[in-house]
Amino acid sequence: MTNPASLENLLMIEMSRRNTDILSELVLQKPEFLDRLVEIFLRNEEPVSRRAAWVADTISEQRPELLFPYLSEIIKSLKLFCHDGLKRHSLRIINRSPVPAGKTGELLSICFDWLLSPREAVAAKVHCMDILYRLSQSEPDLKKELADSIEWRLNEETAGFRSHGVKVLTQLYKEMK
Repeated sequence: MTNPASLENLLMIEMSRRNTDILSELVLQKPEFLDRLVEIFLRNEEPVSRRAAWVADTISEQRPELLFPYLSEIIKSLKLFCHDGLKRHSLRIINRSPVPAGKTGELLSICFDWLLSPREAVAAKVHCMDILYRLSQSEPDLKKELADSIEWRLNEETAGFRSHGVKVLTQLYKEMK
């Protein structure tokens, strides 16, 4: 591949871990492709955006700092994403990264809304829990609100939510003593 324009074609070859790994390695070797990858990701167009988000998420596992310049735009786009995969990958990227200046309030609002929503996927809720917990480390006033929110949803949610929620609650209770 010689130019970033062909990245979209490569994303559409197949949806697989193998293709995701190949493309993430390509972008890590040629960072000039990152702008194009994020542009496709933020376009919110199925299925190519979800595939691009998966590649971006994989890149952020190895080199989260490469995605830092795009965080404000990713946070801004969160509310527009309809597919659970886009939300999940975005939240994973955000959770590995410092929150950009001026975006904390917006991120808090989205994460609390999704955590409390009966319609959001469990994976998004779990990642929201983690982001909110991380933010509560620098904003201790959030701890009580987060604990109350998790407790409120605990009996209405899946076993996965409950399991993770209890772990987060245990940490919060220790910290709030």
